[in-house]
Order: sequence, then structure tokens, then C-alpha cells
Amino acid sequence: MGLTPAAALAVDAGNTKTDVALVSADGTVLGSARGGGFRPPAVGAGRAVESLARTVARAARDAGLEARPGALPAEHVSACLANADLPHEERELAERIGALGWGRTIRVANDTFAILRAGLPDDGSPRHGVAVVCGAGINCAGTAADGRVHRFPAVGRLSGDWGGGGGLAEEALWHAARAEDGRGEDTELARALPAHFGLPGMYALIEAFHLGGLPDGRRHELVPVLFEVAAGGDAAARSLLHRQAEEIAVMASVALERLDLLGAPAPVVLGGGVAAARHPLLHDRLLALLAERAPLAAVRVVTAPPVLGAGLLALDRLEAGPAPCARLRAHYADRTERA
Repeated sequence: MGLTPAAALAVDAGNTKTDVALVSADGTVLGSARGGGFRPPAVGAGRAVESLARTVARAARDAGLEARPGALPAEHVSACLANADLPHEERELAERIGALGWGRTIRVANDTFAILRAGLPDDGSPRHGVAVVCGAGINCAGTAADGRVHRFPAVGRLSGDWGGGGGLAEEALWHAARAEDGRGEDTELARALPAHFGLPGMYALIEAFHLGGLPDGRRHELVPVLFEVAAGGDAAARSLLHRQAEEIAVMASVALERLDLLGAPAPVVLGGGVAAARHPLLHDRLLALLAERAPLAAVRVVTAPPVLGAGLLALDRLEAGPAPCARLRAHYADRTERA
């Protein structure tokens, strides 16, 4: 193995998957690897970082570098992590990752900041904006040109959150269960959700999830079913997508207001599997709400892997300039689009 460090170690660790890339100073991806989800609340911070370390080691081997304690595979580590929702959690994870000696400097941030950076230009204009990630969960963060940051705790219902893929699946199951047993209005969800798993009805689906016949991790499969049912005109399914649009719009407009950005043009970057899918029932409603509440916002959708944003943050830290950023974007076939 070689011992020459890369310029940057970029990490995007989400709820369901982790992407790691070692990047040279000119923006070339030297090596990469994909691992499982990063969920410290479920497994503990120590085990989560151990799993992350295995993915980093595979990326280092792919680049011909070393990633063991005492080795320095990179000058700077940019780690954008799901479940690093509070500054305290960012500091704790930075200490654990820093102890592994992956880089001379390190910055740990919530993964929402990777989406925000991916949606901003590489010449530093503007330096402000707000990002909303709606994937497995939902979160929002923004920065002002003077460096001020606004963020939400984003730890679930405890902090007032609603939606994301997990939340939408739960709500779809709730409506379907009540339709089946007569407590709620009829909805096609009561037939479409169990049919997706080849089950005869909601009672069978409830039992399968409750007793473990179906692992909870498969609930995410219900989100595309929800979108299909909504597209067919089902009132309950459509109401869930409309509420999701409302939640995204509220988060973005509040963040813009708190950062004093409502009165000036500002990027609003959307990312995550639910938001980036641009389903018309969700996306069109969202654009209409943002046009009403933040008329100067420039909505952009990031479809590139979020590890791109982590890499761009690292190149910014190293003052690499626009050309290396463009090369990194090209590697990930960035298709950041105006909505």
C-alpha cells in the first residue's frame, strides 16, 4: 500500500447507506466504498463509528492507501452524518473519528449540510442558502453569508418532525389499518399495501410486521406504493403527499426567515429520495407553497449522491478552487437542477 495521503476523505453516512470517497487535490476520486446505514441512536456511537471505519478502510484499499490508527489517508476529513442532529452529537462523533487518525483536520456535520453544499455554486456566490432533506427522514439546515447557521433538532416527533420516507410509510399504514377495521374512511391503501407483499389484507400485514415475519426495514417499500395510489386519485394518499409538501415548505421558509433571507434571492436546495423524485403531486404543491411563502427563493433539486457535497466541503476547506470541484461533480454526474 502507498502511504501518500489523499487531499480529502469525504463521508456521507445516511440512515440506510454510507458512501466514502478519497479525493485528490485536483478533484479526482482515488477510491471509494459503500457501507450500511449510520445509526448511532440504534446501535451506539461506538459501534456506528466502527462500522464506518470498515467502509473507510475499504475505500482506502481501493485507493492504495492505508486507513488504520496512526495512518493518515487524507489531509482533511469531511464527514456528513445522519443522526448527528445536535451540536453535542457532532462534537462526540468528531472526537471518536478524530481518534482514528484519518486526517490532519476533521469536520463533522449533519448530512443536510452535504446536500446544501452540493446545491450551491463552486465560486462562492452565493454562500448562503437552505437545504431540506426528505429521504428516510426529514431535516433542514441553512447558512447565511455571514456564517450564521439555522438548524432544527430533527430527532423525530419529539422535536415536532413529520414525514420522510419512514413517516410516510407509518402514516400510510395507519390510514390503511383504520380503513380495514372500519374506524376510518375507505382508501385504496388498505388493499395496495398488503398486496405489495403478496398478503391478503391489512390484518395479515399488521401481523407480519408485528411478529417479525416482515422486518421493519421493509416498510420503506411502501412509499412508492403510496405515490402510486395517490397518482390514482385516492384522497387519503393524496392528503399525505400534500401534508409532506407543507412540512417541507414550512421548514424551508422558517429557516429562511430566521436567517434573514426571505427578503433576498436565496437557494432552497431539495435532496433525499422522497424530495428528489419530483413526484408531481408532491413537487408541484411544494413549488406553489414556496412561491407563496418565499417568492425570491431559487429552488434546486440535488440528484447526485450526497457524498459529492461532503467532498465539495472538503475541497472548500483546502481552498482547492472551482476546477477541482467541477471535476468532482463530473465524477458523480451531478444533475443539480432548477425546479
